[in-house]
Amino acid sequence: MKGEVTLMKGNEAVAHAAIRYGFDGYFGYPITPQSEVLETLEALMPWETTGMVVLQAESEVAAINMVYGGAATGKAVMTSSSSPGVSLKQEGISYIAGAMLPALILNVMRGGPGLGTIQPSQADYFQATKGGGHGDYHLIVLAPSTVQEMVDFVGLGKELTFKYRTPAMILADGIVGQMMEKVVLPEQQPRRSDEEVKKQCPWAANGRTGLRKRNVITSLELESSKMEIINHQLQAIYKEIQEKETRWEEIGLDGSDYLIIAFGSVARICDKAREMAAEKGIKAGIIRPITLWPFPSEAIEKAAEGKKGILVVELNAGQMIEDVRLAVHDRIPVKHFGRMGGIIPSPQEIVDALEEKIINA
Repeated sequence: MKGEVTLMKGNEAVAHAAIRYGFDGYFGYPITPQSEVLETLEALMPWETTGMVVLQAESEVAAINMVYGGAATGKAVMTSSSSPGVSLKQEGISYIAGAMLPALILNVMRGGPGLGTIQPSQADYFQATKGGGHGDYHLIVLAPSTVQEMVDFVGLGKELTFKYRTPAMILADGIVGQMMEKVVLPEQQPRRSDEEVKKQCPWAANGRTGLRKRNVITSLELESSKMEIINHQLQAIYKEIQEKETRWEEIGLDGSDYLIIAFGSVARICDKAREMAAEKGIKAGIIRPITLWPFPSEAIEKAAEGKKGILVVELNAGQMIEDVRLAVHDRIPVKHFGRMGGIIPSPQEIVDALEEKIINA
């Protein structure tokens, strides 16, 4: 149904979006706080309606390698997990990037390190944006702040992975995955036929034998000169992504004296803090990075002009702040405020941090 409005959790919304955006396969493994993705897909049974394959693998490692195999055939495939599970997937993600394949990964972050807590976190920022696996590669990283964006980014992620033949990650914190909001689900899109896949993905594994051309999918290249050529090809793709796909949101920048930078659900808390600060005569604007990679460095540099200071707010010990400092070249004070262990800051705590760390420092 076109424009269907409903109330659901972020994780549930991802499952509905995967079906409606015409994904061919989902391969996953349960782990809190993202298990509802797999549970919802199993309840909806899309294999009976659209032909979408849904499989609970025996482990996270198995799941990401099933994604690797599905992507190699040109199919639209995805997986989801939470922080420790995504750590287990890193080798497979690196292989997918090295083989130049499209795939979508959802990470609903929980606290760490180690098994940590099942409560929300944003401490996987480094893992997602700096390449958690080995080698010189990047993921397109989308950071939703609403349940609606959880839906929309499934479609956007699918589009971008096929456009650039590179994996993308939806990096959501546990708050967005678990909270319920009104969403508008997209109209059902048909899955591509095998003939459409062959036409749109001429690079895909085709199973041909004998004298006919056979596509071999691999991330292995034993000749150093050829491996360098592949790396140059990847870097050219990443440069194009940086030029064309950087996304961010600006809130209340006009006339502001201070800048708050936050992503995901924390940006919503910061928006309330911005309103509370205004009542005290403190004028603060917000930049919310939507793509964590590519990072909106130029937008932040421009927004920082004339500002008295920047407060970076995260559910971690300070990770995105490194990219913010690089963006503004340390020309103005950049301070961090974060909570860890699954503790969510209140708007008042953010206002207090802005006054203590920036205004009265």
